[in-house]
Amino acid sequence: MYPESIRNLIEAFQSFPGIGEKTAERMAFSILDFDDEKINLLGENLKQAKEKIHPCPICNTLTEDETCFICQNEQRDRQTLCVVEDPKIVFLFEKLGTYKGLYHVISGLISPLEDVNPEDIGLEKLLER
Repeated sequence: MYPESIRNLIEAFQSFPGIGEKTAERMAFSILDFDDEKINLLGENLKQAKEKIHPCPICNTLTEDETCFICQNEQRDRQTLCVVEDPKIVFLFEKLGTYKGLYHVISGLISPLEDVNPEDIGLEKLLER
């Protein structure tokens, strides 16, 4: 029913977690209302995020810098380490502003049924810390 370009946009938006068909349709039609400057800015922001964001070499949280803002902060409690499954959780904790220790992000959870073993989620890096 939709032209191919709109269908493609809808499918692309549906690939995001939590975005169903109706929301994807609304997003696609919103994009069509953007002026060229806003479209270019959106595209540039997507490209920059993909190019610049990488895991911190110490804790695996996301950063644009050599190391993340948490690992750089000398005021953090270096005796306390919170192990989390996903970098998003680090940002959620930081928004609360109550945890003052360090973090370590592992790469998922161990799942023998899905053939995910301890070596698959970066536990050796955690043990080194």
